Amino acid sequence: MRHLARLLARPEVGALAAAFVIFGFFLLVAPSFRSWASFCTVLYQSSTIGIVAVGVGLLMIGGEFDLSAGVITISAGLVNSMFCWYFGVNLWAGALLSLLFCLLVGFLNGWLVTRTGIPSFLITLGTFFVLQGANLGVTKLVTGSVSSRDISAIDGYGSLQRIFASSSTLGSATVWITVLWWVLFVGLAAWTSRRTRIGNWIYAVGGSAASARAVGVPVTRTKIGLFMTVSFLGWFVGMHSLYRFNTLQAGNGVGNEFLYIIAAVVGGTLLTGGFGNALGSAIGAFIFGTTSLGIVYAGWDPNWFKAFLGVMLLLAVLVNTYVKRLATSSAGFSRSVSPEGEPT
Repeated sequence: MRHLARLLARPEVGALAAAFVIFGFFLLVAPSFRSWASFCTVLYQSSTIGIVAVGVGLLMIGGEFDLSAGVITISAGLVNSMFCWYFGVNLWAGALLSLLFCLLVGFLNGWLVTRTGIPSFLITLGTFFVLQGANLGVTKLVTGSVSSRDISAIDGYGSLQRIFASSSTLGSATVWITVLWWVLFVGLAAWTSRRTRIGNWIYAVGGSAASARAVGVPVTRTKIGLFMTVSFLGWFVGMHSLYRFNTLQAGNGVGNEFLYIIAAVVGGTLLTGGFGNALGSAIGAFIFGTTSLGIVYAGWDPNWFKAFLGVMLLLAVLVNTYVKRLATSSAGFSRSVSPEGEPT
């Protein structure tokens, strides 16, 4: 009974059960969904959301939000492409400049949140509008349109494309490198949150920043680091988008921030902070990929996807609240349980 309670108290258990049910459902209703190629496509779709969702999930565990996580992926690609196209320099220089830009945005978000006490929802909402406007305004100023120029002929394109947007054939399917990067980032985040002092700090500041500060946790550095992690992963996805399609639309990325948050919440992360894990966020992203493509393979109206997201978010909040109560109550008859459902 104690082992069952500890298992059910893990934040990702509900999401894992939902993933099996949803995947099995589309296997039944959509014949074209049953191929290896379709499964790899689902993994690719999941990875493009899941990479950033890993950072967003950790940030939410730390008690904060980042509503600029969607548009910064486009900002990252635009800085790289337009700088190199306009000045005629190697794309590696632009990629480094883009990385520094994204890390600066993350630092400013974290610094403003910790120094002003203004909720991160409002700070990053302001960043969202600044980046969205700059993406459109600067792109039109430089290129004369709302899309960047084709960069495939600029030096450095081949090596960067292999890192961020290459693919290989495995049987009858195409496997994109983002899937491998996604697994790596999830594994790194899971190890950090469970096996390192930084992971303890993240859960501590999300549970109670004041209490964490009282016992010596560097709350300011931890939160700034989490915001910078989200920006770094946003930069990574932005590089993938740029080097897969060679050009970007400046108005894209809007709304993706909610997909990252939904993936984390569906994966067991509480909106109030202090509870969740990286594996849960990955499962939430997989549910997103399964549903978004399953609806298409089933031949249904894709507009129903947004309705599904709303239902999943509501159900996830209810399930997560119950799991949190179960985790708390299970400590009463057995050993205490950590935010990840592990004995402490």
